Amino acid sequence: MAATSHPLSTNAALETLRKGGNAIDAAIAASAVQAVVEPQSTGIGGDCFALLCLGGSDDVIAFNGSGRAPQGATLEAYRAMGLEAVPKRGAHAVTIPGAIDGWCTLLADHGRLGMADVLAPAIHYAEAGHVVHDRVAVDWADTAGDLAADPVSARIFLPDGCAPRAGDVHRQPELAQTLRRIAERGRTGFYEGPVAEDLVSRLRELGGVHTLDDFAATKGDYVTPISADYRGLRVHQVPPNNQGLTALVMLNLMAGHEFGALDPIGADKLHLEIEAGRLAFRERNARIADPEAAAGVVKQLLSPAFTAELAAEIDPARAMRTLPDPELERSDTVYISVVDEDRNAVSFINSTYFAFGSAVTGQESGVVLQNRGFSFRLDPAHPNCIGPGKRPLHTIMPGMATRDGRAVMPFGVMGGDYQPFGQVHVLTNMLDHGMDIQEAIDCPRVFYENNAVVAETGVPEVTVQALRDKGHTVVAATEPLGGAQAIWIDWDAGTLTGGSDPRKDGLALGY
Repeated sequence: MAATSHPLSTNAALETLRKGGNAIDAAIAASAVQAVVEPQSTGIGGDCFALLCLGGSDDVIAFNGSGRAPQGATLEAYRAMGLEAVPKRGAHAVTIPGAIDGWCTLLADHGRLGMADVLAPAIHYAEAGHVVHDRVAVDWADTAGDLAADPVSARIFLPDGCAPRAGDVHRQPELAQTLRRIAERGRTGFYEGPVAEDLVSRLRELGGVHTLDDFAATKGDYVTPISADYRGLRVHQVPPNNQGLTALVMLNLMAGHEFGALDPIGADKLHLEIEAGRLAFRERNARIADPEAAAGVVKQLLSPAFTAELAAEIDPARAMRTLPDPELERSDTVYISVVDEDRNAVSFINSTYFAFGSAVTGQESGVVLQNRGFSFRLDPAHPNCIGPGKRPLHTIMPGMATRDGRAVMPFGVMGGDYQPFGQVHVLTNMLDHGMDIQEAIDCPRVFYENNAVVAETGVPEVTVQALRDKGHTVVAATEPLGGAQAIWIDWDAGTLTGGSDPRKDGLALGY
């Protein structure tokens, strides 16, 4: 079974499984297709993270495929440019892409197929074209102004001067050629030679400090996953610089309350979710950074004593008044769940961060570069301060749930800073309220943004008013909150159940 946010991606994953590939082959094939058909959400100029359970065991393998700041990205250099913060778009926001190194490493270590087989569907859609789907078209149009500011991005992604509409066919021949080079040469085809030269040249033209050595040195890492128990499941995340720790802090806080008798979209339940999130994000913003700059943070934030300390700040009846606004934003990502016949379970996520990342595209390669450097601070006292070779705080976070020695659910929720909120919402819906995967994903959501609770239209008005009575400012969401995929493994029945978020274009399919 595969669950992704785009039908062509789900289909590519299933085709890969049918021709003898395993779950990791299928996940990378799906991610590569989405780099073509969901260019606003992901691309080979971005990063990836993965959690793997081989053979369905609870021995979780975690991979950090996030790129680093170039060696020339010193605080002094950015200050000398007159910058008070890392800009959201442009060359100064670009960290070196880690996705292709991650794909190549995971495929070599755990896959069955070669890169040429895995990338074939993506190459086909880039070359022959693909139909632009509805949600993709909406997000694409929203970013037209940023794309128009870059002549290369405008040429590729604004044909005839505007974003493609739903139903239009879009082609990316330059990207197809780049994917062919990677299929033939692996990571060398991206991090050395013409592709790297094209990207570095483009970045330097725009004032970037990136070098060919920065690209050649890019390497992902296997890391030790972190986890917490919730209602009989062990929930696993990638450690910092990943923000998955934020969701675990939230779950530890939620575990101290009984929700079974509460309305899952009632004010009492959502208030506790909101307050746990506000506290967890306060800690995230202050502490999560490159692992070398955040030593000891996992142990402290997951300790029972610290959980109790945070829990004491929550008043079930009133919104906290002393917390700073966590300054959260939503952004675009693709998340993929795959389980194969051997019960290899893969939770995989790939992103260029905000829609179309930095909005900087390689002239010859057609690669859109991520803007993950936007997460860095320009504060020398902050652990997430920019620095040579540092990894920034990273929002994309695959999840994996295990129980009784086995993997039971690869899962994830898209949406930038929303992701910890989203994962906790889905898990509590399933484990506290007895929802199945699709119900848990469909359930209306809230988020905390710009010092207010953002509520989807499905949240009842009586809940909105009760949240206001508790002291929250509540505003209506102008767009869906995030997106999600998950696959549940029923070991007793020998079956798989998948869910995919209707807020996106995707679906879950199995055979």
